[in-house]
Amino acid sequence: MIPLRAAVLGVGLMAGATPAHASVELLGFGDLKGWAEDSHTEALEAFRTTCVDLKDPAWGPICAIARATNDARGFFESLFLPILIKGDDEALFTGYYEPELRASRTRGGAYQYPIYQVPPELPRDRPWYTRGELEDRGILNGRGLELAYATDPVEVFFLQVQGSGRLRLTDGTVMRVGFAAKNGHDYSSVGREMVRRGLYQPHQVSADRIKAWVRANGAAGKRLLHHNKSFVFFREVSTVPAHLGPLGAMNRSITPMRTIAVDPTYTPLGAPVWIEKGGADPLRRLMVAQDTGSAIKGAQRADVFYGSGEAAGDKAGRIRDPGRMVVLLPVELALSYVESGM
Repeated sequence: MIPLRAAVLGVGLMAGATPAHASVELLGFGDLKGWAEDSHTEALEAFRTTCVDLKDPAWGPICAIARATNDARGFFESLFLPILIKGDDEALFTGYYEPELRASRTRGGAYQYPIYQVPPELPRDRPWYTRGELEDRGILNGRGLELAYATDPVEVFFLQVQGSGRLRLTDGTVMRVGFAAKNGHDYSSVGREMVRRGLYQPHQVSADRIKAWVRANGAAGKRLLHHNKSFVFFREVSTVPAHLGPLGAMNRSITPMRTIAVDPTYTPLGAPVWIEKGGADPLRRLMVAQDTGSAIKGAQRADVFYGSGEAAGDKAGRIRDPGRMVVLLPVELALSYVESGM
């Protein structure tokens, strides 16, 4: 095992930064369980969408080959080496999705719960008001910051957790919204708080259970959501066609079941990542690190993008599984890393 150095990973890591308590191990493709059975062509298609944005010179020729090759498996096996990066925490896979909400551009009837754009006074260098303060004190009310109004405050909360979504409007059109900013407070897991309070056991927590409990418990449910002090503001995304996925952290559409959100301190954005997720619905497949999330922290932490809509949300909400993730680095970077002894 070799201590991790960020300089080798290049994209997604700050030069000279060294993640604490991390190590790496060079593997072979034969060490990746299920590698031969995966659809490498699907992974290559996802990789092509963001490889043009990788700035490290080592990626340039690889992206050019990716756009020209028809041999997907040979492409990955000849130009990359698998690297297992480990930190202090055990591996954890969760799932995320693009919600779809009923909404209206104007307030009225059932459409009472605002989805806000960024207020002009939001500070960029320090935390602002918490979720509870924003909602209880009405700080955003009546200022023309509303993009739309939804029918359910719990769904608005989960829209903020996911960071993007589709709003099916009363006029028959669809508005896509994406992350614009947040209030500067760290994300806190409501599910974990429910376990701490003894409401559920860890294996019982899911998005559906959280939603049901909040809706059934009135003011107590609202206070539970306030445990997560983070509050997300949105922008309308009009440039992404409806058949494509939402924009990820690289400002490109992400791909269902081929995109993961990672901690870029350890995993460079745009890199292929082999995942071996356990649990009731195991996954063995090549993904691409194209997104991030405030709750995604650690070398072996990933959020799998399950797609858009209710069915995707049902699947994503049940995922909390062990396993491992293996980053594929260009041979040049991987070998120089190993040979340097960094």
